[in-house]
Amino acid sequence: MSTNQLILICDDQRIIHETLGAYLRNEGFECVSAFDGEQAIAMFGSRKPDLVILDIMMPKKNGMDVCREIRQTSHTPIIMLTARSEEIDRVLGLELGADDYIVKPFSSREVVARVKAVLRRFSREQEEPSQVIRYGGLEININNYDVRMNGERLPLTPKEVEIFQLLASHPGKVFSREKILSLVWGYEYFGDTRAVDTQIKRIRQKLPQEDVGWAIKTVYGVGYRFEVYGGEETEN
Repeated sequence: MSTNQLILICDDQRIIHETLGAYLRNEGFECVSAFDGEQAIAMFGSRKPDLVILDIMMPKKNGMDVCREIRQTSHTPIIMLTARSEEIDRVLGLELGADDYIVKPFSSREVVARVKAVLRRFSREQEEPSQVIRYGGLEININNYDVRMNGERLPLTPKEVEIFQLLASHPGKVFSREKILSLVWGYEYFGDTRAVDTQIKRIRQKLPQEDVGWAIKTVYGVGYRFEVYGGEETEN
């Protein structure tokens, strides 16, 4: 039975398309293929898939560049594939906005399970009621990934918005790096907690430098918390 959900598989190896495609179609998904980065961008724009499976090492345009380009206009879930297992690749993929990361060689059944899990989480996020968080001049609207300070839009990436919204929606609560990875990306990324530190650093760089009555505080050895020491917070 079809799920009516379309998966775009981007990889330069035909065997990947054949094996993954067979497993995904057996679970009711529809699949389309792209064999290089430029074709991946074109297929994404024309077919509007529900999820992208994206290899890093592709000709013409690599997967990191494709992920970056997709994230400029879309929050469509992305699962990265790569034969490289170095931590820096995993961290970079997460920083660019990937929702999951799988290292080759992999089990096709595992990929299908990850596809289902990411789509379930994405669906829940889309169905959640509208929520706008405000602290004085700060406004975080997770529904359209819009963050503003005194009416001026801040250039945060989707993952930066999700982390910021998570912390700001629980003022005073400490979130460990592992918990942030689990809640924002949906999986445990062992050894990849540096991705959280990098994201927090970038968020801070984009926030106002003057005293605004709140701040993202580091809890050394644990993680981070959103601290409010002036002004009032409201939610709609």
